[in-house]
Amino acid sequence: MKGFAMLGIGEVGWIEKDRPKVGIYDAIVKPIAVAPCTSDIHTVFEGALGEKKNIILGHEGVGEVVEVGSDVKDFKPGDRVVIPAITPDWRTMGSQRCLPQHANEMLDGWKFSNIKDGVFAEFFHVNDADMNLAHLPKEVSIEAGVMLSDMVTTGFHGAELADIRLGDTVVVIGIGPVGLMAIVGVKLRGAGRIIGIGSRPALIDAAKFYGVNEIVNYKDGPVDEQIMDLTKNKGVDRVIIAGGSPDIMKTAIKIVKPGGVVSNINYYGEGDIIPIPRLDWGSGMAHKKIVGGLTPGGRDRMERLLKLVQYNRVDPERLITHKLHGFEKVEDSLMLMKNKQKDLIKPIVYVD
Repeated sequence: MKGFAMLGIGEVGWIEKDRPKVGIYDAIVKPIAVAPCTSDIHTVFEGALGEKKNIILGHEGVGEVVEVGSDVKDFKPGDRVVIPAITPDWRTMGSQRCLPQHANEMLDGWKFSNIKDGVFAEFFHVNDADMNLAHLPKEVSIEAGVMLSDMVTTGFHGAELADIRLGDTVVVIGIGPVGLMAIVGVKLRGAGRIIGIGSRPALIDAAKFYGVNEIVNYKDGPVDEQIMDLTKNKGVDRVIIAGGSPDIMKTAIKIVKPGGVVSNINYYGEGDIIPIPRLDWGSGMAHKKIVGGLTPGGRDRMERLLKLVQYNRVDPERLITHKLHGFEKVEDSLMLMKNKQKDLIKPIVYVD
């Protein structure tokens, strides 16, 4: 089969591989539509996960089941499914003792394009199909399904980790597609004032559509100073980091109130240290909590998110600004995410 792969740090290309084999609990799926992610950019062009050779990229998609293992009960060939970006090993002791995303080792629930070949292939393997796949309802579009697989679930996890309270003032740093979905998650959980940090007009327009109240442009001066000015030096209750370099943690700590939470869903692709400013953290005693996490995976999570689309609580299709047709366009879509032209939020590729 053909797949689009990371050949090494800074290098991508098309390769041929054997079609994956199905295990008794697993499924083989062919893609219907897929999308590239900024995570792919960090992995390939920054070497964020170290050297990886000939691993097929991609972890966002909707597909059609083509084969299932003998013990798969709820899926059959021909079913249209959403494939979560995170597919934990649910049949392990580790998944019972801790977060399934980290059941066997740190981040091992993130399999596609990290531990094994991803979805930018003619066929790909999904472990624990009954536990990880979700049927795509007729009422939910293919486009929404692709966005749910990572962008929506990751953005919403930022709001979950932040433990939003009714009426909280929340800052979302980075209003790319994940940050935009964090804004929706924050709004659904009852935040009062929502402030987004960004600069590109397309993203600002989308942030306003999704519910942000104010925008702070980092090109207009230090973000911490602008936020403290907006809040009359009181700071904010919650900060969600959805983009930026490791130094963005300094800003988050400076602007969050004592007793507040900094929620990180950002994938830091470079650097060895994420700095925490000592005095702004109260020399470690300010009760400013820092929490970060890989979004939950699995079928139940995806089915719950699908209901939010079915019942008009979120419209993830608004994220898609570029639609490409043909499997060969996967490469072009990845370059769009890398170069981030002004009108881009998220591209999608229909595997015609």
